[in-house]
Amino acid sequence: MKISDKKKEKIYEQILYYLFTENPKAIYTSYIAKELARDEEFIKKLLKELKEKKLIIEIKKNKEGIDYLRRSRWKLTSPVYELYKKNQL
Repeated sequence: MKISDKKKEKIYEQILYYLFTENPKAIYTSYIAKELARDEEFIKKLLKELKEKKLIIEIKKNKEGIDYLRRSRWKLTSPVYELYKKNQL
């Protein structure tokens, strides 16, 4: 099943907005998928696309600095957060 580019853009917006509301916390892929009621693998693919566009960053280490083997956390980059923050006022 193929999703149109227009629908994909809407989901990108939902992801970015969710990360904005949770900032500065970095959110696991599974939590984002659960919040948006979407498949985890699909959300992971979209998150990687957003990472390529330099809108979000991927965190692959826990708070102690140990690498995750199978998990990733995500958060907005600082410029994107500031842009969202400006537009919320």
